[in-house]
Amino acid sequence: MASRLNLQHETVGQLMRFAVVGFSLAGVYSVIYWVLATYVMPPVVAVVIAFLVSVSLGFVAHSRWSFRGHGAQEDHRLKIKFLLVQSSGFVLNEIFTWVLTGPMHGPTWWPLVPAIFVTPLATFALNRQLVFR
Repeated sequence: MASRLNLQHETVGQLMRFAVVGFSLAGVYSVIYWVLATYVMPPVVAVVIAFLVSVSLGFVAHSRWSFRGHGAQEDHRLKIKFLLVQSSGFVLNEIFTWVLTGPMHGPTWWPLVPAIFVTPLATFALNRQLVFR
């Protein structure tokens, strides 16, 4: 019973740390994406650049703080797993962006809504289960 409560407490702490880092990264992603997608290049290309910047910052922040003590040994396998999980987030953001700015002809900011509220929850769950166990 006590170990289950500790696990729940630990998971809540990780989720809170993940949220702090995630909201910061969402801000970075959003600014880069929106400026590029609105003024410089097609939205689906802007996702690539914004995602690369935020993932690079995210690996350091999540491995050192959000999931501290889990997968602390930064070996090659950990980095590959993290990259695979983040790739799934990238694919989600590309799909949201393509559908919302392509077939639905929405403004460039529309894909930011699911990119901020859906993708982070999906990547948290995958990171928790597959990467930083």
